[in-house]
Amino acid sequence: MRIHEYRAKERFAAAGIPTPPSTPVADLESALEAARELGFPVAVKAQVPVGGRGNAGGIAIVESESELEAATAEILDMELDGYTVDIVLIEAAIDPLQELYVGVTMDRGEGKPVIMASAKGGVDIETVAAESPAAISREHVDPAFGLHPYQARNVVYRVDIPDAVASEVAEVLQTLYTVWESQDATDAEINPLMVTESDEVIAADAVLNIDDDALFRQPELADMDAEATGEGVESLAADAEFEYVRLSGSVGVIGNGAGLVMTTLDLIEYYGGSPANFLDVGGGADAERVGAALDVVFSDPSVEVVLINIFGGITRGDEVAAGINQALADYDTVPNPIVVRLAGTNAPRGRDQLTTAVHTEETFERAVKRAVDLSAGGGQ
Repeated sequence: MRIHEYRAKERFAAAGIPTPPSTPVADLESALEAARELGFPVAVKAQVPVGGRGNAGGIAIVESESELEAATAEILDMELDGYTVDIVLIEAAIDPLQELYVGVTMDRGEGKPVIMASAKGGVDIETVAAESPAAISREHVDPAFGLHPYQARNVVYRVDIPDAVASEVAEVLQTLYTVWESQDATDAEINPLMVTESDEVIAADAVLNIDDDALFRQPELADMDAEATGEGVESLAADAEFEYVRLSGSVGVIGNGAGLVMTTLDLIEYYGGSPANFLDVGGGADAERVGAALDVVFSDPSVEVVLINIFGGITRGDEVAAGINQALADYDTVPNPIVVRLAGTNAPRGRDQLTTAVHTEETFERAVKRAVDLSAGGGQ
């Protein structure tokens, strides 16, 4: 679960991390009132649980009330990566001398938390990791003992961070680890962590992703789950009780069984495609279940083609086909091309029964290739 930026900043500020003055609002009148109180210039920032808001037009720096009105009107009700913006954060704008990055996550390969820092903040940290891996300093933490101050200092001093603020940045990183640990987070990031001309260190952004399985220990954060997910794709998947992970590709995937879905994602990558999601419908694939899965995948604007990959053991192929047919009958126009691969019990009968509105393939490889080809052609 990823909570909104302003919620994450509330937690960062409560722990002692400096953040800019800001106010979340849901309408233009409140935005004007907040901006007048803060004083221009201010930032208008879309509050949705996704990254890349700046590149998508979800963040604007404004110098006047007229600019604020135009930016707020444009950003409110904007759709960003499947989420409708209904809250914007009006925040005091900062003129930075340098933009840094600090973060905490779990290194599953090592089985330990890892803290990170970089002088290349303000941009996608995944891009920095791919293009300039040496620009990110890392150190693993023994969870039994927690983060020692010297470890935070080591990480900060290894990168090009000004000496005048290095100790402050190390303190922010140590506090960030405390937040990460106490909130049962999977990721905690500040990007950018801004350094001003007066050597102030301020968290201009905040990311806090919470482990869903730990929400029973975080009742306040659990209450924010609906607020953060809204009516997005993840919310639909959660309501239908699917195992679902949203990815960045264009081939939507529906399968039964985690292993089969994971293999499907791998094969899509192997043949040059890019999966848009992991969606496991679990045991059984009746019309209601298939319809709910299609609703989830169709609601993702990045999906150009849907691949349904079902292996029938106890589940019979003809029942799956009937479910797909009934689910698609609810659509006047099928939003995206659909490729169906059925295997296992009564699979030949199921393939014969499938509606002509879908592309049917007998083998796993041919189904994946067809879906990747359709995606490469923009779904045509």
